Amino acid sequence: MNTEDAIWESLRDVIDPELGVNIVDLGLVYGISIEKGKADIEMTLTIPECPLADQIVKNVKEVAAQVAGVNEVAVTLVWEPKWTPAKINDQARDEIRARQNI
Repeated sequence: MNTEDAIWESLRDVIDPELGVNIVDLGLVYGISIEKGKADIEMTLTIPECPLADQIVKNVKEVAAQVAGVNEVAVTLVWEPKWTPAKINDQARDEIRARQNI
């Protein structure tokens, strides 16, 4: 597995506390680029006013930094394109629905 793929996989361990689903399946991660051991992660949040934004970014940096070959992690929060529930993949959508029926 290459470094970028390993970072994508590691980001599945970061759970959005509001929805209880990982940020990859929610469609919050827009892109990852790696150059000379530095991972640049571009992502968004479900809302710009997210009270846990700092914690989510901290968690992203921590899990990405654990990937072999990554020496530095930078996270850029972007608001365009705006996140919408349409970005949620089918697996996450099923998880959310299952929780709502409990």
